[in-house]
Amino acid sequence: MAVNNKDAPNTSATMHPRNVHRNGYPMSALCQSYPILEAHVVKAKSGQQSIDFSKAASVKALNAALLIHYYGLNMWDIPDGYLCPPVPGRADYIHGLAELLAKENKGVVPTGNSIKGLDVGLGANAIYSIIGSQTYGWRFVGSDIDDVALKSATALVNNNPKLKPLLAVRKQHDKAQIFTGIIQPDEHFAFSLCNPPFHKSAQEAATGSLRKVKGLGRHKQKHNNTSKAQPITANKLNFAGQSNELWCEGGELAFIQRMIKESVEYQSQVEWFTCLVSKSAHLKAIETSVRYFGAKQFMKIEMGQGQKISRFVAWKF
Repeated sequence: MAVNNKDAPNTSATMHPRNVHRNGYPMSALCQSYPILEAHVVKAKSGQQSIDFSKAASVKALNAALLIHYYGLNMWDIPDGYLCPPVPGRADYIHGLAELLAKENKGVVPTGNSIKGLDVGLGANAIYSIIGSQTYGWRFVGSDIDDVALKSATALVNNNPKLKPLLAVRKQHDKAQIFTGIIQPDEHFAFSLCNPPFHKSAQEAATGSLRKVKGLGRHKQKHNNTSKAQPITANKLNFAGQSNELWCEGGELAFIQRMIKESVEYQSQVEWFTCLVSKSAHLKAIETSVRYFGAKQFMKIEMGQGQKISRFVAWKF
């Protein structure tokens, strides 16, 4: 993982060294931890065990297995139609945050429940709070506007004793606010994190999801050497998600700029504000906004998964 102020491609990028998923999925061990996964295991062209990533049920089973096997959960589930995020990339964000905190702690990653993070847009899956709390012992407040997502996250807390003391779930009642109404007057957070809505509209979100699934379908057809393509339609989408998870007015850039503006009001209560950025083209505008509102530090932190580069931005006042 690189920490710098450049957004240059790095085709040799790998996951963070502490990411337990960097060497792939040990399917046999995962099936032992979560036997339900066994029914979803297939043999890849390489001969190795895998799953069909175009099938939502298979991806969900893999996620549950990973979270139970590596993070000590008793159970993990999400309602139908809600985002089922890939665990390895989410773990990299958490490890990137750990490195950020270490820079101001003599190079040592701070651990334990004295470190408190704010998970903006906790979601039904609570993925970041799960990984962060179970990897580093950090305590989290998770916020969301969606009642079903909040109910799901609360169920995860109540059904996992290891998670219960480390995650508090709160509802954001005002869609126009991000921190207001969540951060209490006497609270202090070491960081906030967020995976913002990416798209500008429901139509754009649906088009993007369909494109991903069609890509998986072509990949599957190629490796199975089938003679006729199977049609993939919107009702077969694995890349599910509710409207608040996938899109907002103005898309990713507008959301992050709103977050930057609101962060000024909470600069004495949050040490580092951070947010994922899907489009590298947005980075210049984001940095301009951060500088405009008077932040003293701004960083772009790259994360690599094979050929794919992702990143999050961080700023503090």
